[in-house]
Amino acid sequence: MTAQIIDGNAVAAKVRDGYKARVERLLRQGITPGLAVVMVGDNPASEVYVGNKVRACRKVGLRSEAFRFRADAPQEAVLERIAALNADASIHGVIVQLPLPPGYDMRRLLEAIDRNKDVDGFHLYNVGGLVIGETVFPPCTPYGVQILLEHVGIPTEGQNVVVVGASNIVGKPMALMLLQKEATVAICHVKTRDLAQFTILADILVVAAGKPDLITAPMVKRGAVVIDVGINRLPDGRLVGDVDFEAVKERASWITPVPGGVGPMTVTMLLGNTISAAERAASPRL
Repeated sequence: MTAQIIDGNAVAAKVRDGYKARVERLLRQGITPGLAVVMVGDNPASEVYVGNKVRACRKVGLRSEAFRFRADAPQEAVLERIAALNADASIHGVIVQLPLPPGYDMRRLLEAIDRNKDVDGFHLYNVGGLVIGETVFPPCTPYGVQILLEHVGIPTEGQNVVVVGASNIVGKPMALMLLQKEATVAICHVKTRDLAQFTILADILVVAAGKPDLITAPMVKRGAVVIDVGINRLPDGRLVGDVDFEAVKERASWITPVPGGVGPMTVTMLLGNTISAAERAASPRL
């Protein structure tokens, strides 16, 4: 068995095509969906991510602005900018690019974003909504994984799902979203003993641990669906995930590559959440 590849670029392109009609409807109402990205410091990876977001916005008709601060900028200055963006009716989505430099209170900055503009889905209001299945803006990476599974027709109801990684950005919200789809979910993390005893039981394995080649072929159930959220740069410059792709693809039924798997979907879901925020602003009853 050789796994079928889940092409995140192709799925993202199809989803973005579906956004264009929604953007056109808003434009006819005189509304251009606007996304503001607040970036602190000069993290090279963050610069790449922000550039990707700006270009993606342009392609589907969204307006985007990036607000950059030096790594030693006072936190209050960043909070003042967020407050100004909250009050700006032309801005429908506000995100703070992570990670932040040392010394910044990430939670305080994220909670400062108006919950109606929290298109990253990190505000406590949206995180809490995940527990009862009523979040307004789902976190973009787990949301992208969910859409990938739906696109290729992989059912989650009644399936054993193992999520490796318990971060607030991917692992925990991913587990909650899959629970809402009636999957049976286990979350593994850095303190999990004998990781393989859990992963081998997974019908669907989602890996977001940030460690290259953490998941090897013997750890994967034959025929499992493997979603690799990890992205790691090796000393030789190559980008790889958390899964030993070449070996695991010989056991899995479906697998995402790195790059070109989950990554494109994360940006795509951010665009979708921003469009939804603009639609909600245009029709407050939504």
